[in-house]
Amino acid sequence: MDQEKVNSENPEKAEPAKLESETPKQGFIRIKKFHFTMLLFLIAFLTAGITTFALAFGNDEQPAVKVIREREEFQKLYEAYDTLRADYYTKVDEKKLINGAINGMVDSLEDPYSDYMSQDDAKNFHQNISSSFEGIGAEIQEKDGHIVIVTPIKGSPAQKAGLKPEDKVLTVDGKPLQGMSSSEAVALIRGEKGTKVKLSILRPGTEQPMDVSIVRDTIPIETVYGEMLEDDIAKVQITNFSEHTAKELTGVLADLEKKGMKGLVLDLRQNPGGLLDQAIDISSMFVPSGKVLFKVEDRNGNVQEFASKGKGNPEMPLVVVIDKGSASASEILAGAVSESAGVPLVGEKSFGKGTVQRAEGFKDGSNLKFTTEKWLTPKGNWIHKKGIKPNYEVALPEYASLPFINPDAELKVSSASEQVKAAQKMLSVLGYDPGRDDGFFDENTKQAVIRFQQDKSLEQTGILSGNSTIELMTALKDKIEKEDPQIKQAQEILKKEMKQ
Repeated sequence: MDQEKVNSENPEKAEPAKLESETPKQGFIRIKKFHFTMLLFLIAFLTAGITTFALAFGNDEQPAVKVIREREEFQKLYEAYDTLRADYYTKVDEKKLINGAINGMVDSLEDPYSDYMSQDDAKNFHQNISSSFEGIGAEIQEKDGHIVIVTPIKGSPAQKAGLKPEDKVLTVDGKPLQGMSSSEAVALIRGEKGTKVKLSILRPGTEQPMDVSIVRDTIPIETVYGEMLEDDIAKVQITNFSEHTAKELTGVLADLEKKGMKGLVLDLRQNPGGLLDQAIDISSMFVPSGKVLFKVEDRNGNVQEFASKGKGNPEMPLVVVIDKGSASASEILAGAVSESAGVPLVGEKSFGKGTVQRAEGFKDGSNLKFTTEKWLTPKGNWIHKKGIKPNYEVALPEYASLPFINPDAELKVSSASEQVKAAQKMLSVLGYDPGRDDGFFDENTKQAVIRFQQDKSLEQTGILSGNSTIELMTALKDKIEKEDPQIKQAQEILKKEMKQ
């Protein structure tokens, strides 16, 4: 469950890392309560290697050969280091060579959830888990050589700008990201509050990339949002699993119970995961004590079960909503309540992050995050790359996937583009029919824009740009939330349960 909180620049990182979070190398991070023999072995040999370099190049009386004889498998590595250090045409950065060697080892695993992080990357990683950060607020991950959005953080600049799960980030301020790790991408995307960053985004189903300019801001790590719906039903959204999420949820549920909550819709959509201990604590609120929450299997096939601590109210009528942005810790929660408490799942198939990561720090402040085990649902299912299929499959309306329109662009009469086409579809959905949706901005489209601007008390120019574009996308977002068929289906299920 790596989150930008993993690398947030807050899936499929995996546990998705956040665009600013690296996702879903998004995976969930196991904490040090668990013992990993292979980890100790790995850290030991890395430490030995670094010590060897110090001996070889800092003390002529302690040649590297002595250690090489103890670890013959590293002889070629040392020889390559010595050769580059001595004969490369310019002076080399020795620390950079060593870091590159570690990076190479990790990259050879071909595991998007394992990563070597420099001091700065590691600092961001830990910051993401426990505090606020400055950036655009989105989970990202490296996938097939590309940087992909796992999910934008609720209320973040990334969400307001219209970024969506599965958007590919092609460039950052003109710099190509292909081939970069999620940590490297995060370093480019993040920045000080108030500064602007320009992303080139390619959305699934579109042929042309679009430029999105986003003003960075402080991203608070608030992870739980609750509200009362109709018929004594409450909805709680968990956006990720951070250090205090279980505590936040306890407080929100107590408040909703005071307001008359008799049934609960738990919204895990676009939740990329996070900390494993939080997934255990939260699952225990809804699964009877002693029931299995999930299992962990190591490389030797040894399986360990984790059971509910029974600290909540498993009798509360509950429905859980998931989608393709639900990953890692959120999939653990969904699998636990579904298989051990019979809770119905609504929405779309989840992301499919079925491995466990651990982060181990080095003395210099750098960090190694790597996969240690795979996790299984209570019934022993491994959902990796397959996801969890909901009991009730419900898709969002087609207009929920319309592409982002760049507010910096000026769409007016005689314009022709994919963005004009998206704007025409938005206008039509909102009741301002432009009479066409082929991407050509004609006089009828202009009149539709004027009617929209009039209703929103905007300057009636008939041109879509700036505030008019933002208001158009905001109006569409509000319509999606108001008519949300996935939440409505969950409500209907709860109504029936509450009558029984």
